[in-house]
Amino acid sequence: MEIFEKYQLDFWTLLGLTGQGFFFLRMIIQWWQSEKEKRTVVPLSFWWLGLVGAAILFIYAIARKDIVFILTAIIQSFLYSRNLVIAIRSQS
Repeated sequence: MEIFEKYQLDFWTLLGLTGQGFFFLRMIIQWWQSEKEKRTVVPLSFWWLGLVGAAILFIYAIARKDIVFILTAIIQSFLYSRNLVIAIRSQS
């Protein structure tokens, strides 16, 4: 396909797509859980997947030397970590 000829598909691109996949998956899981319970639910897996996605994208951003992604991944990692701590503490 001609569209794919314009883009580089290497290890780093695949890693970046994997990170984005984690972000997509967390939204699917959150939606699915909310549908099951018939109310808005944010399961712990939502925060874990966000944290993994942010970590993967941080590595990707460093490899690509992209300051926008680097800063975004750092902020996201902090926010997801903090929300994960809050969620775990509220369960005990």
